[in-house]
Amino acid sequence: MNEEFFIISLMESDMGITETNVAELHLISYTEKKLTDIIPAIANRFTSELNNPCMIFAAISALSFGIADFSGGLASRKSPVSAVAAWSQAVGILIALIAVPFISGPLPSLQTWLWGAAAGLSGAAGLSFLYQGLAEGRAVIVSPTAALTGAALPVLFGVLTGERPDPVTWTGVAIALPAILLLSFERGDKKGAVIKSLRFGLIAGVGFSGFFILLSRTGEHSGLWPLVAARSASVPALLLATIFRRKPLVLNKGSRRATLLAGTLDMLANIFYLLAFRSGMLITAVVVTAMYPAPTVILQRIVFKEKLSSLRIAGLLLALAGIALIGIG
Repeated sequence: MNEEFFIISLMESDMGITETNVAELHLISYTEKKLTDIIPAIANRFTSELNNPCMIFAAISALSFGIADFSGGLASRKSPVSAVAAWSQAVGILIALIAVPFISGPLPSLQTWLWGAAAGLSGAAGLSFLYQGLAEGRAVIVSPTAALTGAALPVLFGVLTGERPDPVTWTGVAIALPAILLLSFERGDKKGAVIKSLRFGLIAGVGFSGFFILLSRTGEHSGLWPLVAARSASVPALLLATIFRRKPLVLNKGSRRATLLAGTLDMLANIFYLLAFRSGMLITAVVVTAMYPAPTVILQRIVFKEKLSSLRIAGLLLALAGIALIGIG
């Protein structure tokens, strides 16, 4: 007879407890025991996942993308979008070349170079529409819509190419994707402004999803060369597009520092995204990276006093919950 059963037997004999009460006491004791086993196990697993390189790199990428988007949108309010996009991409290639020796890799094959170049063209298109949307539309709609679209398509691609996250990770993904959408919802916006912002966000998201997918096809041991290839394609393309559309390339006073910051952080975000999907699953890397609207929205609130509604707060909380579940998974 174990100690627990002995105590309950004494209670039954001395206090007149019924068999039903005994069963309830057994159930309570069993439940408490299970909880004391399960809760520390979950906590330990989550703590251990905090050291998961994929999660860490993707989270840094999301933060960098968020601040870069805010800076790019800020610069686009004072200078032509084409000039901001072109110069920020040019800054990015310098950052990539500086970082190449620190994340070594052999010179890429032609196939890797082509995948990287295609990713750069897709990302440049997405960036142009994003900056245009941030300058002309509602940032709290444009950025989250671009993020949601940019995450949903790579998730589908990951499934089609054989990635099989566990149920906990899928639960996190299922929570995180709607959370991105909640960040964009706002009552009282004019219909025309909403539609215009959604259009910019959707097109930008398609461009970003192409960047994420195409970059994932590059060689695993090619270091940062795929990002150099991406910028080598995107910078000339943006310059040619600017010249063809007869748009100025000169940055106006007051937008140069913001453009420099946007280009630097955008490339850092790309580097950490590259490290993220190489150290884990594409689905995890993309969904966590797609949380970048959160810092953008927060900065919009701090700097421009844009309203942070209860739905957006709920979106931020759901985003955090989704990331936590993805980490546990």
